[in-house]
Amino acid sequence: MIRYSQGWLGCMLTLCAGVALAAPPPKPAPPVAPASASSAAVPAAASSTGTGTPSLADIEAFTRAFELIKQAYVSPVGNKRLMQSAIRGMLAGLDPHSEFLDKSELTDLTEDTSGAYTGLGIQVAQVNHQLVIIAPLDGGPAKRAGVLAGDVIVAIDGIAVQPDAIDTAIKKLRGPIGSKITLTVVHADGGKPIPIPLVRERIRVASVTTRMLEPGYAYIRISEFQEDTASELTRKLEALQKKDGPLRGAVLDLRSNPGGLLTSAVGVADDFLDGGLIVSTRGRLPQSDLKFNATPGDLMQGAPMVVLVDNGTASAAEIVTGALKDHHRALVMGRRTFGKGSVQTILPLGNGDAVKLTTARYYTPDGTSIQVAGITPDIALGNVTVSANRNPSPDDDEHEGDLPNHLAGSPSENASPDTGELAVQDYALAEALHVLKGLALARHAAASPTPAVSSAH
Repeated sequence: MIRYSQGWLGCMLTLCAGVALAAPPPKPAPPVAPASASSAAVPAAASSTGTGTPSLADIEAFTRAFELIKQAYVSPVGNKRLMQSAIRGMLAGLDPHSEFLDKSELTDLTEDTSGAYTGLGIQVAQVNHQLVIIAPLDGGPAKRAGVLAGDVIVAIDGIAVQPDAIDTAIKKLRGPIGSKITLTVVHADGGKPIPIPLVRERIRVASVTTRMLEPGYAYIRISEFQEDTASELTRKLEALQKKDGPLRGAVLDLRSNPGGLLTSAVGVADDFLDGGLIVSTRGRLPQSDLKFNATPGDLMQGAPMVVLVDNGTASAAEIVTGALKDHHRALVMGRRTFGKGSVQTILPLGNGDAVKLTTARYYTPDGTSIQVAGITPDIALGNVTVSANRNPSPDDDEHEGDLPNHLAGSPSENASPDTGELAVQDYALAEALHVLKGLALARHAAASPTPAVSSAH
């Protein structure tokens, strides 16, 4: 996905789909990339056959352009700035994800994966020469202000975002706590630009939240994949089942999840799988060809799952979705995912700077690359909202409780929450719960012994 900022954890092999190959406890760690995949040593140069070596004429042209800028540009330009700009230009010409990282940018990226940083609570990307919001983070100032996944930032503090200066625009998004900024955005429906004033905050992202939707049915929300996401999921899910008993099913909400660390995604998928391939990566260098397999142990003991996704589900979130879908461990509902199927590796340059270079594609267990195509849900849902009818008409259904002086009903511990109210709050989640309950009933029926049928003769 391009140039991610403000907490974007996108996809890196150290691995932004990370910055660290942390083993996901408490289950035995899956195999991780060898040190050479993210070490300080830059991979050996590929053979000149095929791609060829730069011609003398090309080298002379580059040197001549360098000298002309030094001599004739309207303002003096330092050698370091020119060299960094040259590197940035080389990487920008490859794909939207590869980029140069100076020391401060590398620090920001490392900070992002820790789950605490200063910013607006958004993940952004350069898409078709536009600055696009991939996802607003739960609880962040941007989401509270109504910023949506898919919004295009057209101006920052009244200054238009230039297609050839996206990196500069991205840097403007960061700033000290309490500082103000106004983003002018255009929603995905193509309406008029909307100015949204925001105040930068210290963003502390709890990547996993859990709660019970109904007795036996859990809601698991993962907002992004940080260093401790897999262990946090294990801890919270075990605590939920200890308090409320074994689960009959769960909804895993990965909507507007921009991704994160590959190893965290592997750990989360491993929590729900008993075995088999989770994801594989393939690139030109041998150390880019990796396979990650699940270890025995399913935290939910095979109870059915529904995964909610949308166009903001990207990268590491797509790895989890693809693994659970291909192994028929979960039913996927929602909208087609973002389609971020490449792996970036952080390669240090030896002076504190680094390059984030696309080195591989990742593949779901069935061998499918979701690059660009994304993951198509098993059950498609539109971006639908439901309005509560506060003024019912005479034609609306009537119930005993609508009659005057009706007798009060007996309280029931098994009474379910009003699913209509849930549909108003979150239509997709309400639909997922309906499907989940159907899956749970089917599983229960399949597990129940068929009663013997006797016949008289």
